[in-house]
Amino acid sequence: MDPTTHVNWGNTAWMLTATALVLLMTPGLAFFYGGMVRAKNVLAMLMQNFICMGIVSVLWVIDLFSIAFGPDTLGGFIGDAARYFGLHHGADLWSTGNGVPTTIIAAFQITFAIITAALITGAVADRLKFAPFIVFVTAWSILVYAPIAHWVWGGGWLAQHSVEDFAGGTVVHINAGAAGVALTLVLGRRIGWPNERMRPHNVPFVLLGAGLLWFGWLGFNAGSELAADQVAGYALVNTIVATAAAMLGWLVVERIRDGHPTTLGAASGLVAGLVAITPACAFVSPLGAIVVGAAAGVLCALAVSLKFKARIDDSLDVFAVHLIGGVVGALSIGFLGDSAINSAGHDGLFYGGGFLQLGRQAMGVFSVLAYDFVVTFLIAKAIDKVMGLRVSRDVELEGLDINLHAESAYDFGAPATHATTPVVAAARTKVDA
Repeated sequence: MDPTTHVNWGNTAWMLTATALVLLMTPGLAFFYGGMVRAKNVLAMLMQNFICMGIVSVLWVIDLFSIAFGPDTLGGFIGDAARYFGLHHGADLWSTGNGVPTTIIAAFQITFAIITAALITGAVADRLKFAPFIVFVTAWSILVYAPIAHWVWGGGWLAQHSVEDFAGGTVVHINAGAAGVALTLVLGRRIGWPNERMRPHNVPFVLLGAGLLWFGWLGFNAGSELAADQVAGYALVNTIVATAAAMLGWLVVERIRDGHPTTLGAASGLVAGLVAITPACAFVSPLGAIVVGAAAGVLCALAVSLKFKARIDDSLDVFAVHLIGGVVGALSIGFLGDSAINSAGHDGLFYGGGFLQLGRQAMGVFSVLAYDFVVTFLIAKAIDKVMGLRVSRDVELEGLDINLHAESAYDFGAPATHATTPVVAAARTKVDA
């Protein structure tokens, strides 16, 4: 601890590291999603994820951090937009007393805002225009993500009602899952779905992305303590064991239901576990984390079939993995919360706390889901009316990569020339962005 500035250099170093870990998650997500789409659309998926890094980072520094984490206004709905405008007061120490400068907390939270927007892209893969998506991410980050982050993490009305979410079950995963469903309803189903089997084009990419997500998620969860202490240690170990249990749970479901476990299932189960333990990672014991992970692996695997029954083309199962996983994790605190793990938390039903915390968690889940779905649907409808969200039929059939970005991910055996090919030339005349 520096005696003149009161900066805690150990906590500060840990938060710098955690920020870097979480930023890596978005490229990891890009590979995870990119491997699951068809080869003709992989660059479009990567580009959507990377453009979130550009848009959200700039918006966050300008004013979204202040809206999310500034002092309460409008009855706890949003924060004071003037407090941290342009990271004004960024040199101050953050209010938790952990000795970390506000600028580093803001940087850490940038990475959460980025990946939440990026997660939505999996629901609408293979058919989304690029320019309208930029408008959507901008509007959604301002009108949905920042207010909900304030409700839960910025001292807003849900925080005032003791709703617990350590690292993003409601703010990140239920938020992204509900938005993905709303956007999918506006866009409609892909051509050929569900009759045509749209296989992942590169399963090793999916496993690589899942591995990067697991690695970065250690900073996501343990970093949310904003200090290098015992609670961060619990968050880290719970993230490891819950993820492992979820992967095993998903594979058991596949083995019983389909007759064989798959590598795609292992990756999906892994991510489902990461999602579910995120809100609960510092509020449950390691044994509780195993229960949370196993439940998420089983329930999320079973939830994949719901999109076929509802005829909603959630391309990469954002609903099943992120919305259902987020709900499982958020509600699990109401059952398995243990104040012996974290004195800032409350005991759940199985630890003598009764139904009180479970009711609070349910209120948080419903409030975030309902607000997010309605506002996202309205944003998407407005953009669709003005710009059109979906690419044309010809572009969808030919592929987004060549038409939206004049590139192809795979060009084996192409002639060594810098001349523009007829395909690219044609694409450049009909870009449908």
